[in-house]
Amino acid sequence: MNLDNKVCIVTGAASGIGFGIAKRYHAAGARVAIADRNAEAAQQAAAALDAIAPGRALAVAMDVTSEAEVNAGVEQVVSLWGRVDVLVSNAGVQIVNPLDTFAYADWKTMLAIHLDGAFLTTRACLPHMYKQGGGAIILMGSVHSKEASKLKAPYVTAKHGLMGLAKVIAKEGAPHGVRANVVCPGFVLTPLVEKQIPEQAKELGISEEEVVKRIMLGQTVDGEFTTIEDVAEVALFFAGFETNALTGQSLVVSHGWFME
Repeated sequence: MNLDNKVCIVTGAASGIGFGIAKRYHAAGARVAIADRNAEAAQQAAAALDAIAPGRALAVAMDVTSEAEVNAGVEQVVSLWGRVDVLVSNAGVQIVNPLDTFAYADWKTMLAIHLDGAFLTTRACLPHMYKQGGGAIILMGSVHSKEASKLKAPYVTAKHGLMGLAKVIAKEGAPHGVRANVVCPGFVLTPLVEKQIPEQAKELGISEEEVVKRIMLGQTVDGEFTTIEDVAEVALFFAGFETNALTGQSLVVSHGWFME
C-alpha cells in the first residue's frame, strides 16, 4: 500500500518491531517520526532511514508514560510536518514472574507503558486527526490479547485492555474519519523475546531449548517465529486501509498459534 506523504508516528521505534514498522512505512513513502525513550537510539534509527531517503525521518525523544513528553513529541511532529496521519502505539517491555510473587511496582510499570502509553499517545494525536478529517490508530497487541500464558499477568492484562481501547477509539473516531486496529503478533525473535527465554527456563524449570520449542512455538503450525517483516506488513495494511470497514478489528500474526 502507498503511504506517500503520510505522517506517521511509531513509538518504541528505535529497534525491534517498531523500527521494522517505521522502515516499512518509510519505504512506502511516509514521513516517519521515530519516537523512543532512548533519544540516542532514535537518532541513529532516523539517520539510517535518512541515508535511504533524506528528509522523511525524525527522531523524537518520548517516554510514553510521561504526559508532558508525549504531548511535546506529538507537537514536535505536527510543527514540522503539519499533521499526523498514523499512530502506531508499539512501545513495550516484558517482565516475567509468577503472579503470587509479582512485584506491584513491576505490575504498575507494565500497565503504564502498555496501557497508559497507548492512551496518552492516542489522546495527543486525536485532536489533529479530527481537525484534518481522518487518520489511523494502530495499537500493538499480542496473541496475549486473546490468550493467557503463565508468568505474564500484567502483560496479558494490558494486551487484553488494548482491545477494548481500540474499540472505543473506533466508535468515537468514526464520525471524524479515524480508524483503530490492533495488530496481535505471536513470538517475534527480538531482544525483548530473547530476554524471556532464560527467564522462563528458570521459572518453569526447563531448558531454554524447551522454552523455544514447547512454550513459544509449540502451538504454531510450522514451529517458526513470526518475523518483524510479517508484523510490519500487517501494520502497513491497516495504515493504508482508508475506510471504516475494518475499524475496531484485530489481526493475529502468529503462524497459526492462535486462530479465530
